[in-house]
Amino acid sequence: MLKCTALWQKLAPLARASSSLCRHHVRRKVLKCDKMVPVIPKALMSSGAPGSAGDNAAYFMIVGAAFLGGGIYMYSTLSQDKKRYQDRLNEISSRSVQHSEDASATPHTPAAEPGIRDVEELATVEENTASVLAERGPAEQNEGVVGGSAGLPAQEKTISPSDSNKISESKVSAPVLESTPGELKTDPSSTESDAAVSLPEVPPHAPYLLIGGGTAAFAAARSIRARDPGARVLIVTDESDLPYMRPPLSKELWFSDDPSVIDTLRFKQWNGKERSIYFQPPSFYVSPRELSEVENGGVAVLTGKKVVHMDVRGNKVRLNDDTEISYDKCLIATGGVPRNLQVLERAGAAVAQHTTLFRKIEDFRCLEKISREVKSMTIVGGGFLGSELACALGRKAKETGLEVIQMFPEKGNMGKVLPEYLSNWTTNKVRKEGVNVMTEAVVKHVSFQDGKVEIKLKDGRVVKTDHIVAAVGLEPSVELAKSAGLEVDSDLGGYRVNSELQARSNIWVAGDAACFYDIRLGRRRVEHHDHAVVSGRLAGENMTGASKPYWHQSMFWSDLGPDVGYEAIGIVDSSLPTVGVFAKATPKDTPKAATEESGTGIRSESETEAVASDEAAASTSPPRIPQQGEDYGKGVIFYVRDKVVVGIILWNVFNRMPIARKIIKDGEEHADLNEVAKLFNIHED
Repeated sequence: MLKCTALWQKLAPLARASSSLCRHHVRRKVLKCDKMVPVIPKALMSSGAPGSAGDNAAYFMIVGAAFLGGGIYMYSTLSQDKKRYQDRLNEISSRSVQHSEDASATPHTPAAEPGIRDVEELATVEENTASVLAERGPAEQNEGVVGGSAGLPAQEKTISPSDSNKISESKVSAPVLESTPGELKTDPSSTESDAAVSLPEVPPHAPYLLIGGGTAAFAAARSIRARDPGARVLIVTDESDLPYMRPPLSKELWFSDDPSVIDTLRFKQWNGKERSIYFQPPSFYVSPRELSEVENGGVAVLTGKKVVHMDVRGNKVRLNDDTEISYDKCLIATGGVPRNLQVLERAGAAVAQHTTLFRKIEDFRCLEKISREVKSMTIVGGGFLGSELACALGRKAKETGLEVIQMFPEKGNMGKVLPEYLSNWTTNKVRKEGVNVMTEAVVKHVSFQDGKVEIKLKDGRVVKTDHIVAAVGLEPSVELAKSAGLEVDSDLGGYRVNSELQARSNIWVAGDAACFYDIRLGRRRVEHHDHAVVSGRLAGENMTGASKPYWHQSMFWSDLGPDVGYEAIGIVDSSLPTVGVFAKATPKDTPKAATEESGTGIRSESETEAVASDEAAASTSPPRIPQQGEDYGKGVIFYVRDKVVVGIILWNVFNRMPIARKIIKDGEEHADLNEVAKLFNIHED
């Protein structure tokens, strides 16, 4: 500062003289006056005391303050840049250590101190980056490679090729800034485990959301993926298992010789081939956590979760853990829950502990274990499920000595479906399987006494047993109707949907829970495996924009062991008029022979939608109307309403379902159903 003052004192007289001459020159030129009074320059311009510098001192102070302020500003800016730079490196270091600690908790991370190695490699990056900054100079340092300064957007900062090569020499991918400060975009070669840690367990959004993990949901998922190969489908189920087929739970699994069948859930079909109860292995599905990231989409199953609320306006659902999932298209395939008799519900906790409502895999495992521990078991119900379980347990009882009892209010097995003469014949078949069948049995009271369940019937009979299996029907699951504002059918139960299985915009229903409009037979609700397949497939197609109505009549079947089975289609109700045409059975007219021919244990899987021929091969002999007490080896039963066939049962007649489907689809009146029976060639050898 003192040197500057001394220099200014020497130059000031010259500056003042120059200024005076300039003013004199201007006056002369502007006023055009050649003769002016000469101006004698003053020695000092200040009025102060000699040597005090006067006005010059104020000027010096202003200039000095400007230099001082500039110096302080530069020092502060550089200090702040250095601090931000150090803070950024510390933040990167802490993130690397944190990622290493998280990765060490997963089985995919090596155990050789990953956190320490990451810190050492990060230090190498820091040294290389610092050397680049030193070479770039102060101006470029203020722009900042890592932190940036002066509020400039980070994406505008550039790194020269030579600088990037120096930084890339380290073994860790150099971070590149995105537009938001503090967030790093790592190299694509980083491990997938780090990305998976940041993804939520429950995806917040699913383009296709399927509620329920049964057959209908799986069929819909497969149909969606067939029409939209890149679709992302999320199945939410309250069960702990992946989608599986239910029919083997009451059929083939009980005939397995493998003692570990309750764990493997693999069984031999009637044709001797072995398969699993699951539709697909776990490798078929993608993780729900990665559904939104996986390439080309996929199907994910979220197990152990239940949808408890639907917001149809907001297109989202809430799970039982308060997690929310939004969707574009939604399918309700919740199926149903087994019904229970009110008399059993009122019997108390002791009876409830000795009662099984059969529906799921866990029910099969529990009942199979109980059947090996108790001496007697009673099945309440004479429908499809009750009769199948009775035959399965009865055949097993021949080896173990288990007493199997079946009771129901009808006059014979499947009395609500089969005509009386055929129901009675079926009952005799079930009894031959080792089952004590009690017909016209109405349960009046149930209690638990002396370690036994005591069942009192309305007619005074008393049955004591160790365990009860209630197989009295299915109650469709419609808990979401209230929150979603969906209509429930008061007569048939289930969600009311149109012929396209649509309940509301972007919401479809399939399977047991759907009360649909059949364009041929009117409003219906069906509880069978093949209907779940057909309706699920149709709903999946319509969710992708197909807009197809329900027209493909689903079939259902039941096997009473390997020797007696039937397939049915349409409305089969024993209260309707029926016409049965039968013929003598041969060894190949059994479920076992049918599966050997088709190559599958689930007969609907081998079904074809091919159009049946209008012409039938000539029968070798005319069909006969059944007589009471006959041996109904095989035949066809027609169910008639208003002179039109609305339902058909093929009794031990297999691989003829396309013909039956065409008859119902045509909806024509038939004067002689014996002639129609010839279409099925039941008399051919």
